[in-house]
Amino acid sequence: MPKMQPLTYFARQSALISHCGLIVFIAMWQLYLSPHQHLSATTISLLWITPLLFPLLGILAAKPYTHAWANFILMFYFLHAATLITLNDGERALATIELAIVTLCFVSNIIFARLRAKELGIKLKRLSHVEREEHARYNS
Repeated sequence: MPKMQPLTYFARQSALISHCGLIVFIAMWQLYLSPHQHLSATTISLLWITPLLFPLLGILAAKPYTHAWANFILMFYFLHAATLITLNDGERALATIELAIVTLCFVSNIIFARLRAKELGIKLKRLSHVEREEHARYNS
């Protein structure tokens, strides 16, 4: 396996730290900083953290595909933060921190996935090329 270039390594570390940081921040937010008034803080915390655990093993193993698809999960947290920043004055500061962490994680995942895939010689076909192949296969 080819050695990681310094920029690839930096993107990986940034993605790993921000992903783990998001898990810790969400737990702190839901358990201590602003627990839900009527529901179990532990249950709410686990519900918020669980989706972030799905890609964790692949991120720890530095798999480019996992970094890429983890961004789909991060979009949920991005939307959550953006909504709270817009609508909730009481948790605006916490949502701003969440948005910053999610954005850093998202960008780091993209950079790492692209750079590492290039180092490993993994080629992703463009969607238009895949569509043409499928069209030719099913219409012939």
